Amino acid sequence: MYFRRINFIAVVLLGAAVCECKYAYVKWTDKPVITVIDNYSEIPPVNVARATYTNDINGTGWAYLELHTSPDSCDEKQAYAAGFLEGFLTRDLIWMHWENMLKGYCYGKADVCGLIEQYVDINQNYMKQMIEDNFNDPYWYQLKLFNIQLEGLSAGYNQATAHAYQWLTIRDILWINMLGDLDDLAFALSMPKETPEGLLFGDHCSGLVKLLPDLSELFTSQVTWNSYQSMLRFQKMYMLNYRITPNVDVLIPGRKMSFTSYPAFVQSTDDWYITSAGLVAAETTIGNSNRSLFENVRPDGQILEFMRAMVATRLSRSGEEWVDLFARHNSGTYNNQWYIVDYKKFKARRGYEAGRVEPGLLWVLEQLPGYTEAADLTEHLKATTYFPSYNIAFFPRVFNLSGGNERVATFGDWFGYHTNPRAKMFHLLQPAAVSPRATLLVMRYNDYTRDPLARCAACRPPYSACNAISARNDLNPANGTYPFRALGHRSHGSTDAKVTDSELSRSFRFLGVAGPTHNISRGIPPFQWSKFDLEPQISHEGHPDLWVFPPLIHHWEWG
Repeated sequence: MYFRRINFIAVVLLGAAVCECKYAYVKWTDKPVITVIDNYSEIPPVNVARATYTNDINGTGWAYLELHTSPDSCDEKQAYAAGFLEGFLTRDLIWMHWENMLKGYCYGKADVCGLIEQYVDINQNYMKQMIEDNFNDPYWYQLKLFNIQLEGLSAGYNQATAHAYQWLTIRDILWINMLGDLDDLAFALSMPKETPEGLLFGDHCSGLVKLLPDLSELFTSQVTWNSYQSMLRFQKMYMLNYRITPNVDVLIPGRKMSFTSYPAFVQSTDDWYITSAGLVAAETTIGNSNRSLFENVRPDGQILEFMRAMVATRLSRSGEEWVDLFARHNSGTYNNQWYIVDYKKFKARRGYEAGRVEPGLLWVLEQLPGYTEAADLTEHLKATTYFPSYNIAFFPRVFNLSGGNERVATFGDWFGYHTNPRAKMFHLLQPAAVSPRATLLVMRYNDYTRDPLARCAACRPPYSACNAISARNDLNPANGTYPFRALGHRSHGSTDAKVTDSELSRSFRFLGVAGPTHNISRGIPPFQWSKFDLEPQISHEGHPDLWVFPPLIHHWEWG
């Protein structure tokens, strides 16, 4: 335990354990007390943490959580209260997401899960020791607060849970936050004879940074690709007034951030962050078919990806600081290409006033087990006006180390950095990204039956709905034939799209849309669970049946 307090008691003074649209706050004297209310005006001026929560998944495709802590409280109380509020208010969605995503993860692979548990035991002990030995170090101090927040979330969830069958331990909450790391971790620890296709293809997300040629605007965007059972989605705002270290009265640069997320996650995992340091951080996964690299995955001396991402996002003032912090203690799990945009380095052209781009505007980092590489690609962005991200490594050394050349030799141009269908689509479509809505249209693009770039000579029929900026693998015929599973029929595709710019990012906002892409005029129907042949086999508790929601910009209530 990272937080040791005797007799923690949460008392619900008003409201019920199930919260659809509520305010809540925590006060703390000799013990913390949570109060759920219906009106913002009832929140007292003195509190440790306050939150507002709305479950509008059936209306907009999103739930919304805005959570603020008080700088007048010590950091440990802030972290625990923040987690407790989130766990208590979002209890029902947490349980549904657990059932949809993790409940059956260990069925039929108890040995592998036993190895993961051993890894986590050793890794947790390593972290605790480092936190104790380096209590004044910003990195380890933020890791301590992150883990306290997880503990608080578990306690708040269980306080709101009536049935013991649905209780979740702190370890359970840790596991669900580890979802991005789990498959890599399972492979590294068990080393099966066959390499899972998921590690080969890394088909998670599409990203685009677009600089208008006249410097009038800079757009940052990302599309999440994931399993459809993951679509209980959150937009979250955290205002966590933590100090950089316990003995310095200076607040962390990223104390305020908005991000897309999931129930029980105290980070994004998509990943998509907008921070008070003026940074936008996002990523897409890169494949790794080099089995020998996974020998670098160890429980001692390493920190899992989801924790490193949050520490870097909280502590960084620049893209250069972000990639440096993230690269430390590389776990080699959830291996991604990150792009970090520093909007402080950009000034938009307005009227006769020229625009400006400064060095450090765009940093890119790529991670593999045992290796990371990062560079300032601002000059590259200025020269090309765009940086696309589509699950293939940009840096030649990372591409080679990850087995990129072997994948091209085995499977063809689909695995080449410049020859992949999405690489060509981005090149053709990016000039149209001239506004947030126009950029969103680019990011939702899928025209797989008509676009020659979506053709697949070895496929029957001769195209794949995976060959798009926003994939729709459910539309590939179940009786079709495909050279590898990534191109075939499965519960997988784009599950959202997000775009921000220099104006929206200042207020932590973005234009976002939830659910798989659709375009009826181009033969792309909306996703509907009741019409999906795999629906009986897939848990999707709490989901709307039909996923048709408009793009929207959410306005944070407390700014």
